[in-house]
Amino acid sequence: MPMHPAAPEELSGLVDAYTQTAQAIMDLAYPCSDADFAKPTECPGWTVKDQLSHVVALEAMLIGRPDPEVDVPAYEHVRNDTGRLMERGVELRRERPDAEVVQEMQQVLARRLGQLKDLKDHEPENLDEAEMDSPLGRVPLLRGLTLRICDLWVHEQDIRAALGRPGNLDSAAAAVFTQSVLDALPMIVVKRAGVQPGRVVMVELTGPVVARAGVRVEKDENGEPHGHLMFTGGTDETGPIPVIGKTTSIQMSTDAFTRRAAGRRSTDDLHYSVHGDDQVARRVLDALVVTP
Repeated sequence: MPMHPAAPEELSGLVDAYTQTAQAIMDLAYPCSDADFAKPTECPGWTVKDQLSHVVALEAMLIGRPDPEVDVPAYEHVRNDTGRLMERGVELRRERPDAEVVQEMQQVLARRLGQLKDLKDHEPENLDEAEMDSPLGRVPLLRGLTLRICDLWVHEQDIRAALGRPGNLDSAAAAVFTQSVLDALPMIVVKRAGVQPGRVVMVELTGPVVARAGVRVEKDENGEPHGHLMFTGGTDETGPIPVIGKTTSIQMSTDAFTRRAAGRRSTDDLHYSVHGDDQVARRVLDALVVTP
């Protein structure tokens, strides 16, 4: 059972996913009232307006217009250097009128999406060598686009949850984020959750993005635990993999999976079902967060 919808991997599909989720954020922002902008979101410490400010700050940097330096107070929700970096653009805009932030977002995203359209229309000859700027420095182009899509879509969902306007759980951007989490499953299961060799952990997403993937934990040549990623009914790059050993299967919706992976909801707040070892499932879900 391949993931449906499939996550785009080529430049054209990634640009389309980027454009769609950015446009969705703008569409959510336009009708917001003052009360809407002030609503708290599932991203700790941030309101709807703060979410928009964050998007503006990062996209402005990507068009070559970085924000000026600003001191960030010792907020409880800012826990590390990455958090402080992300907070700067939000802090800079906290006292600005809501409508001014929305207008800035419109201008910045119009220019950024124009850049991406030009990139799509004039694809680099060697994509493997192409790079782009990111908040953390230069990165390979396709990787950078994927990271930005994931960030934008997570914040789109933050805003939707706060406003009570669910949607785009079956979009290309939703598939990109879901795929990125599934790709990280071996690290999550083995390194973070400490699942031992001889066990299999399967994750089944019931939709709107539908997927079935998992990790078979074995010992490597040095006797250390190693995870083999399985997709589409139990295959990896080496071919079919028999699901053997003690298997724990975790079933949940796309919304539950992605909100937990984004660190927006605790395991206790999730709706999920388990076939197998409840403690193993709990450790994996506790370790599922992939956002900074």
